[in-house]
Amino acid sequence: MTSFWTGKRIRLRGIEPDDWTAFKRFAEDEERLGDLLNPPRSAESHRAWTKEQAVAKPDGDCFQLAIEAADTGETVGAVGSFQADPRSGWFEYGITIGADHRRNGYAAEAVLLLLRFMFAERRFHKCQVRIFAHNEASLALHRRLGFVEEGRLRDHVFMAGQHHDLVMMGMLADEFAQLHPMGEL
Repeated sequence: MTSFWTGKRIRLRGIEPDDWTAFKRFAEDEERLGDLLNPPRSAESHRAWTKEQAVAKPDGDCFQLAIEAADTGETVGAVGSFQADPRSGWFEYGITIGADHRRNGYAAEAVLLLLRFMFAERRFHKCQVRIFAHNEASLALHRRLGFVEEGRLRDHVFMAGQHHDLVMMGMLADEFAQLHPMGEL
């Protein structure tokens, strides 16, 4: 049997200290593509963060994983659950794929692996994701996976000198099970 965390194109794994260069690149990509704007960080800051992540224990149902290309072993992105409410049965997640690795199916596969774990193993009822309204590629990906737009927070995010809408999307566990049977990825 192959690992629960391995798909056709990718493998999800813990973050390693040597991943710092990939995470530095992802941060630069997000800024350049208009997804996120933060003050510049030093290489040492990225090294320290990945070192800390490499030994961090999951915080309940919140964790972050590296996305590794199955064919090359290269770190191509990250995915993780960053907020979870086990009592109400919902969680939120985030994903980033390096700019030079987008449109290869890595994001879709990583999201499906994460959802399969959170719905089937952790027994969550609902997944939520927040997407910048200008990120058409991410909106299209989530629609293809079966997420439904649940709302729009108007002018909710201020970035690069202007306000942007934030689109809230969600998927329920039974919708996921219907659209993505256990054996499929």
